[in-house]
Amino acid sequence: MKQYLALCHRIINEGTWIQNQRTGKKCLTIVDADLTYDVANNKFPLVTTRKSFWKAAIAEFLGYLRGYDNAADFRALGARTWDANANDNETWLNNPVRKGKDDMGRVYGVQGRSWQKPDKSNLDQLQKIVDNLAKGLDDRGEILTFYNPGEFDLGCLRPCMHTHTFSLLGDTLFLTSYQRSCDVPLGLNFNQIQVFWFLAVMAQITGHKPGKAYHKIVNAHIYEDQIELMRGRATKARTFRSTKASY
Repeated sequence: MKQYLALCHRIINEGTWIQNQRTGKKCLTIVDADLTYDVANNKFPLVTTRKSFWKAAIAEFLGYLRGYDNAADFRALGARTWDANANDNETWLNNPVRKGKDDMGRVYGVQGRSWQKPDKSNLDQLQKIVDNLAKGLDDRGEILTFYNPGEFDLGCLRPCMHTHTFSLLGDTLFLTSYQRSCDVPLGLNFNQIQVFWFLAVMAQITGHKPGKAYHKIVNAHIYEDQIELMRGRATKARTFRSTKASY
């Protein structure tokens, strides 16, 4: 919670106004934000200054791990996050590769479970990682990436949180997750929960102890129509720091 509010405060006070071409809106933007989650001690990163859809966040990521490419499958899990991207995105609706209602194309989990190799065979990135970690192996390349520039035109959306790297030190598993872009008021807590949960579930599956999860964001921003709401949250961040300093 404190990390979330501190990031809001930083963007409000240090951000630069940037015009966003996709939305047509301005946003206050900073580059390089780092958050850390203590999964070992089960310090779940739940934000309490707004409603947190933590169940939907986990459901969405579970859909990625299953390789889903259809918004209906995500809805069945309890996540409606892909409804608009699959069905209301004009560019995607006019894309000849779209298969019909709810089709998302080759995005996120499809890349993670069925990355297409040059010989047209498929690579299951996740299975390789699980197999290695279950054997106690870390080849310094236990990487799951959803970012495939060669197939951006085959899906409805580029991935935002795009790459997850696992590191095994002894019997403790760590995770570093990379995000190219983050709408802090709307999406950050969703992503925080997903990073935390991914390390927790992978440690359980592979028989290891979870350590810390490191969440690295390149472009963190607040849109102009979110500013007044977030100023209040930034004020809370200052209050937290002042209270801590008085102890």
